[in-house]
Amino acid sequence: MDAWIQEEISKCNLPDERLSNRLGKILVDLSKGVGNSLPLACQDWAGTKAAYRFLDNPRVDEGAILAGHFDATRSRFGAADCLVLVLHDTTELSYRRADIAALGKTRKTCTGREKDGRPRLHTVCGLLMHASLVVTTEGLPLGLSAVRFWTRKKFKGTNALKGKVNATRIAIEKKESYRWVENLKQSTDLLGSPQRCVHVGDRESDIFELFCTAQEMNTHFLVRTCVDRLAQQGNVTISGQMKRQPVQGAHCVEVRDKHGRTSKVKLRFRYSRMTVLPPIGKQKRYPALRLTAIHAREVTRPKDRAPIEWKLLTDLPVTCMDDAVEKLDWYATRWKVETFFKILKSGCRAEEAKLRTAERLTNLLAIYCILSWRVFWLCMMNRANPNASAYLAFTETELQLLDHLARTSRRSKTKPISHYLQSVATLGGYLARANDSPPGNMVMWRGLARLTDICLGFTIGAELVGN
Repeated sequence: MDAWIQEEISKCNLPDERLSNRLGKILVDLSKGVGNSLPLACQDWAGTKAAYRFLDNPRVDEGAILAGHFDATRSRFGAADCLVLVLHDTTELSYRRADIAALGKTRKTCTGREKDGRPRLHTVCGLLMHASLVVTTEGLPLGLSAVRFWTRKKFKGTNALKGKVNATRIAIEKKESYRWVENLKQSTDLLGSPQRCVHVGDRESDIFELFCTAQEMNTHFLVRTCVDRLAQQGNVTISGQMKRQPVQGAHCVEVRDKHGRTSKVKLRFRYSRMTVLPPIGKQKRYPALRLTAIHAREVTRPKDRAPIEWKLLTDLPVTCMDDAVEKLDWYATRWKVETFFKILKSGCRAEEAKLRTAERLTNLLAIYCILSWRVFWLCMMNRANPNASAYLAFTETELQLLDHLARTSRRSKTKPISHYLQSVATLGGYLARANDSPPGNMVMWRGLARLTDICLGFTIGAELVGN
């Protein structure tokens, strides 16, 4: 078993050692070819059947599978000894099933119109997943700290109240958005050093209960707002208060349009510390909070799109432009969790799984989460810590084979990890031209699959003809 797999499963909460061994075997098989189906990864009926039995075992669930990875994330967090960002986000995993009830449904979508003009609705079968990814401020993923799966059936009664009852008067525990609060609590408890964590979320995380929970747990948050809340004494909103503030400075950022073209955009910054009030229906339950609002807006008005405007809210102080730009950079790091979801769906092909029940599928998705983090970690190590030791990611045999394939000698010492990661990316189709950007996740998982095949051929060849 690979050393990294042993580290990720050593603290799993599985009730039987045989189940732990089987989990390790499944991870080994799937890691040899990221994106392979279970039959292709296991290579024989005995191994495939054992994998299916593991996923269907009533004593196995996603929490037990991920417990070891969560513990490894805590260890890497402790070793980093720096401020980290906990990126929270939700993704939808869609499947085609004849029996939707066995798996669950996520939403209804319009697929066209009937002859009389009525919308033709289609129920989407699948699961929802809310993940919390721990990364350094440089973008290196340390691992997952919380993962939650569910379907819309659980909140059917609450959703039926929309339009009939003021949403602010419904307890947060009865809402689907409670997952944000739960993951913040689980992540903070797991990592054990709340002052070193900044929880980052998009506009869906603009929840006052989340702000209060972060304050209670003595941790920090940075969210993009979608609600113009009451501020100060209740006679002005946040946006109204921000309009009174002078422009504190300007900063240029690089943005990419829908065609992949990049350009420089100049943003004007306003920021202010103010008292933010809870929703009117909850002012007796929650206190007012002292928070910092940061508004960044594009200077010019482009012709082909709406001007860029970011409205952020945080409990952290902002006293100068450098602080404001730093918080904007932290929020931009939130895209890393989207990249993680892309690896999960496109790399591991999580939406192509054919398992028929939600329980089996969530167990498999938990395994895919560990593999997706590993691929993402390898890719970002090349950018965040290129001079690290190559032995963090490769065995001696793999290093020798990569040197042979690149037609380079080992010389006096082993080259850094960036050299070998680029060699792996080259196996996956990376061209390594002078002006090319660093290799991405796609070429990395392709290259890892090819390296596994090369190692297998080398091992078999040595056994057949001798060393």
